[in-house]
Amino acid sequence: MTIAATAGLPLADLLPLCARAADAARRVQLAARAGVAKMVAPGGTVDGELLEVHQFSAHGFAWLSTYVEALVQLLGWAERLQTDGKLGELEQLILQAGFGEYLSQIFGGIAMSQTEIVRLGDFGVTSAERHELMTAEVSRLRAEGNTEAVRARIARLIEDGHHFGELALGDETLDLVRDQFRRFAEEQVLPYAHDWHLKDELIPMPVVETMSELGVFGLTIPEEYGGLGMGKTAMCVVTEELSRAYIGVGSLGTRSEIAAELIRLGGTEAQKRHYLPKLASGEILPTAVFTEPNTGSDLGSLRTRAALDGDVYRITGNKTWITHAARTDLMTLLARTNPATKDWKGLSMFLAEKPRGTVEQPFPAKGMSGGEIKVLGYRGMKEYELGFDGFEVPAGNLLGGVEGLGFKHLMATFESARVQTAARAVGVAQSALETGMRYAKERIQFGKPLYAFPRVFGKLAWMAVETMIARQMTYFAAREKDSDRRCDIEAGMAKLLAARVAWANADNALQIHGGNGYAEEYPISRILCDARILNIFEGAAEIQAQVVARGLLGGRN
Repeated sequence: MTIAATAGLPLADLLPLCARAADAARRVQLAARAGVAKMVAPGGTVDGELLEVHQFSAHGFAWLSTYVEALVQLLGWAERLQTDGKLGELEQLILQAGFGEYLSQIFGGIAMSQTEIVRLGDFGVTSAERHELMTAEVSRLRAEGNTEAVRARIARLIEDGHHFGELALGDETLDLVRDQFRRFAEEQVLPYAHDWHLKDELIPMPVVETMSELGVFGLTIPEEYGGLGMGKTAMCVVTEELSRAYIGVGSLGTRSEIAAELIRLGGTEAQKRHYLPKLASGEILPTAVFTEPNTGSDLGSLRTRAALDGDVYRITGNKTWITHAARTDLMTLLARTNPATKDWKGLSMFLAEKPRGTVEQPFPAKGMSGGEIKVLGYRGMKEYELGFDGFEVPAGNLLGGVEGLGFKHLMATFESARVQTAARAVGVAQSALETGMRYAKERIQFGKPLYAFPRVFGKLAWMAVETMIARQMTYFAAREKDSDRRCDIEAGMAKLLAARVAWANADNALQIHGGNGYAEEYPISRILCDARILNIFEGAAEIQAQVVARGLLGGRN
């Protein structure tokens, strides 16, 4: 591996260059916003039909805005490190490479998917406005930011496989939490995860019980209800470390996070007092029962019916893609209580208790049946189709005690769920990076390790850069949530980018493995399958882009 001695820009130049470049990118984003607004909001308000007609440009604007915010957050990360005296050579090179690459993509085209490249012309950005990306500062970063020499030096600095850049958490408690969960994950999850995947087994209960003891399920539940009362940033740190070992373990906390958020924000005081302590302790395990066979992300068209009959509601209908459905005790179940409605207004949320199932009898409850959906990855909790035929839920278990608020309740949880999903994606991205690096250093070809070849170490170096970018975007969204600020756009951006980074890292790590990566015995085959779901659940990439675009074009900027 040949290392150029002058790979990095001088620190005295780098931070001011990046600051001016970020400002230039923001100005181009504003020009793009004006251009797309002319397409979809000619009267000043977003027109739904025009938004659909110009979906490519609108969603492309969401990606452009995500890139610009990523640059801002990456710069903020570096500035915090500098203040703390921790901005080392590796961190400077990550900053330099991240700016160089993202600026180049903004200028030349951003890949929304493998086949969709959005360019500035698609937003109506004029030639004069594009000159913002041709200033001396931006041009220098585009030319010198993400060079082969920079990637080679990054590869050398991360070669020990233990240090991929300071996180800038800025909180000793969070550092301790991270270390604690990394130890747990490496000792009790990582050695066994691939076997669980290959055997398509549920995560063993002793692991779930240890997670309960460590406080995973009550992490963000207020102390007055038996939780630890920590914030969403702590949730991200824990989730990343667990998902780095196995996404299934990292995702166990998602079930409790969604259920607790629903109850905390929308439940009656009696419901909070009854359920939140049991969720926090892990005494009850929840599952989210929202999606139906023909609805997908169109939750407003749900058909499952909840009819009041005396002091119980009788649930009738079908649900699908229900994670961890068999081995749980509580369903947060979305159903239609007003059959006269055809949209979200007639939906209500229920806290539907059920007996915990077994392998032999997964759904022993009267009026409820189900079957497993076999999946490529994300297997540790299993996926199910459910059928309800008069399944009874006590009337007192209507969330909040008022009908018609189900969709509102659900929307209130999406920010936290998407931040948590972004953290899962960062963990998977980190896992792919480390797995690819280990193989590249161990595998000898043509008399030397694969890691010695530029197209191998270059992939890994960029994976380290982009994983840090996704991580900082996720922390940013979590900090916004912790500050009680609306963060639907920030959460959407974080999930949008982190999910793509996880998939790209897994794909590149498998490529480094060559044919062995295609063999089930190698963990990278599992990581690839696990990474693929991240662009789909908790809102597919297209849904995230829609949320971000509509939010920004509707006035949030």
